[in-house]
Amino acid sequence: MQKNLGVFLLIIGLLSCSPSPEELLQEGISQLEAGEYANAISYFDRVIEQDSASFSAWNVKGVTYFEMQQWDQSIGAFNQAIKLDSTSYKPFFNRGNAYLEKKEFRDAIVDYNFANGLDPSQTDIYYNRGLALLGMEAYEDALFDFELALQSNPNQPQVQFNKAKALLGNNDPMGAISSLTEVINLDKRNEAAYYLLGVTQMSALGNKEEGCAHLKMALSLGYTAAKEWVDEFCEE
Repeated sequence: MQKNLGVFLLIIGLLSCSPSPEELLQEGISQLEAGEYANAISYFDRVIEQDSASFSAWNVKGVTYFEMQQWDQSIGAFNQAIKLDSTSYKPFFNRGNAYLEKKEFRDAIVDYNFANGLDPSQTDIYYNRGLALLGMEAYEDALFDFELALQSNPNQPQVQFNKAKALLGNNDPMGAISSLTEVINLDKRNEAAYYLLGVTQMSALGNKEEGCAHLKMALSLGYTAAKEWVDEFCEE
């Protein structure tokens, strides 16, 4: 009898040591941060098995699929998160990012608009919505969002770079040159900015000297697309 009681107590002890949903969630997040995506998914699935209404588990599962570049699976997980809590901007923003990667720009913008309405203080929403608008060639609207993103922090070279692309699309080469110059001031090794600056100076202004200097810098930094321009226009 005593033996049976001991076995019973052992079973109770083992059950009491089972990790809680919160512990599983935190371990999954740790696995995600370590780049162990398959392991992270398994932990989030264990959370969902215990609590299918776990908003956090569904949302971060979507983030993991996003990191794995499995866009449709990430969208499916974010759909579930939104069903559970439509008052958080995060799954709308995250799903918009997945649509952006799929180049489904209109769907991305719809989600960014929802996210922005829920939390206008999140400046990443403005930048990513600007990228979607740029993809749709809605240059003026993209510029508006890039400007909003820069208001909180003007020292963002990638935002300045895409602002320059929108300015070029909006037939403003001088504004684009100003933005690209700012990119280079912030990031001396931004080969794409040197390239676009050189091309713009040569094609829009006919400024061969400065244009070639920037194209050669882009090439020296590894931007191979600059070689064709350098060979054709910059060699004596």
